[in-house]
Amino acid sequence: MDFIQDHLLSLILFSPTIAAMLVFLLPSGRVKLIRWAATLASLVPLGLAVWLWFAYDSSTSGFQFVERAEWYEAIGSSYFLGADGISVSMVLLTTLLTPLSLLISWNISDRVRTFMALFLLLETGMLGVFLSLDLLLFFVFWEVGLIPMYFLINQWGSANREYASFKFLIYTMAGSLGLLLAIQLIGVTAGTFDLLEITTKWTALDQPLQLLGLPISLSTSTVKTIAFWAFVIAFAIKVPIWPFHTWLPDAHTEAPTGGSMILAGVLLKLGAYGFLRLVLPLYPAEAKQFAVVLGLLGTLAIVLGAFASWGQNDFKRLVAYSSVNHMGFVVLGIAAAAFVQDGSQDAVIALNGAVLQMFNHGLSAAGMFLLVGVIYERTQSRDLDSYGGFFPLAPIYGGILTFTAMASLGLPGLNGFVSEFLVVRGSWPILTLFTAISMIGLLITGAYILKAIMKVLHGPLNEKWVDHPLEINRREILAVTPLMALMLWIGVWPGWILRVINDTVLRLFG
Repeated sequence: MDFIQDHLLSLILFSPTIAAMLVFLLPSGRVKLIRWAATLASLVPLGLAVWLWFAYDSSTSGFQFVERAEWYEAIGSSYFLGADGISVSMVLLTTLLTPLSLLISWNISDRVRTFMALFLLLETGMLGVFLSLDLLLFFVFWEVGLIPMYFLINQWGSANREYASFKFLIYTMAGSLGLLLAIQLIGVTAGTFDLLEITTKWTALDQPLQLLGLPISLSTSTVKTIAFWAFVIAFAIKVPIWPFHTWLPDAHTEAPTGGSMILAGVLLKLGAYGFLRLVLPLYPAEAKQFAVVLGLLGTLAIVLGAFASWGQNDFKRLVAYSSVNHMGFVVLGIAAAAFVQDGSQDAVIALNGAVLQMFNHGLSAAGMFLLVGVIYERTQSRDLDSYGGFFPLAPIYGGILTFTAMASLGLPGLNGFVSEFLVVRGSWPILTLFTAISMIGLLITGAYILKAIMKVLHGPLNEKWVDHPLEINRREILAVTPLMALMLWIGVWPGWILRVINDTVLRLFG
C-alpha cells in the first residue's frame, strides 16, 4: 500500500502504457480477447484515479503526491509529477472516458490489437500533460498524445480521414513549434524547467536578456510578450478558440466514435489546462493586458460556434461545432479571471465555472458523440435529413439522446447548467459586454439541440428505416450510463467536485 501511495501518479500515468504493451503481445486473431483485455486493463488507471480523488486533501496547499527524479540534469529538467484540484479532476475525467471509449469501439473489426494499443498510449499522453510539473516533460507528453490520435483518425476514420488527420497534425504541430521555442527560452532564462521554481524566477525577472550569447539585448517585457503569445497560440489551437478551430469539425467528423469521444472529452481540455497551469501563473501581467482579446475570442467562439452548429445537416458535424461553442465558455471564464487577478468573488466564480465546464463538457460531448456513433453504425448515414421519426422504433435510444442533449443544452438540474451559470455569473461584472453578447450563443444552442432532436426522433418516419434495428444495445447502454449518472449528479449536487476545484482556484489567485 505504501508503494502505491508513494508512486500513485506514476502508476496512473504508465499503467495504460504497460497495458498497451501487453495487449500488443496478444495474438492478432484473438479479437474478443483483445477487446476484453484492453477494456479491463483501462479500468486499472480508473481505479487508481478514484483512489487519488479520495486521498487528495483539497484543504492542503500546494501539489500533492509529488514525485521527482533527475531526468536531464545538464539542462535542469527532471521527472516531476504532482496533482492539485484541477489536475485531479482532469485525471478522473480522462481515466473514466478511456474505458467507455474502448467499450464503444468493440465494433472495430480491422487491426483491433493496434487500435486498442494506440488508444491506451493516447491515454498516457493525456495524463502526462495533466500531471507534469516540469515544462520539458509537459511538452513531451503534449506531443506523445498527438501521434496516436493522428493514426486513430487516419487508419480507422471515415472516407475523408486522410485530409482530416493531416489537418489535425499540421495545426497542432504548428502551435507546438512556438510552444517548444518558448519553453526553451524560459529554461535558458530561468536555468530550470521546474514549473514551481520558474513561476518565482520568471515572473520576478526584470533585467535585459542577452540571447544565446549574441550581442542582442531584449527587454524582459518584450521576451515575455513573445513567449506569452507562443503559449497562447498553441493552447488556442488545442481548445480550439475561433478562428483556430477549423481542424476540429473535420477531425471529429472523420474520427471513429471512440476517437471522437476522447477527442472532445479530453484532448480539447489540454489547451484550456495549459492556460490555467502555464499562462496565468507565468504571465500574469501579459494575461491581464490581453485578457480583453482572449475574452473577445471566447465570445466569438460561443456565438459563431452555435450558429455554425445550427447550420449543419451532418449530425456528427453539428455536435463537433457545439464543442467550439461550449469551450468558448471556458475561455470566457479564464479571460475574466485574467482581467482582474485580484481574487475577487466574481473572478473566483468565473474560474470555478471554467474548470467545471471543462469536466462537464467532457461528459456531455462524449455522450453525444457516442449516440451519434450508435445511429451511424445502424444507418451508415449522418445526414439529419435522411432520419426522422426514430422515437417509436428506438424509444430507449430516444430517451437517452434527449437526456444527453438537454445536459449539453444547459437544462437546469443537469451538469451543463451549473458550469455555464457560474461562468456567466462570474464574468458579468468583469466583462459585461462580452457576457451579454455570449447570451446569443446560449439562445442558438437551444435551437441547434432542438433541431437535432426533432430531425432524428420526431416528424414523419422515413420508410427506408422501418426494417432496420435502430435500438441501442446493452453494451452501448453500459457505456453511456456512467456519463448520464454524472450529468445528473453534478446537476443536482455540484459541491462534491466544486469543493476540490475551488480550493485550487483560490490558490491560483494567491
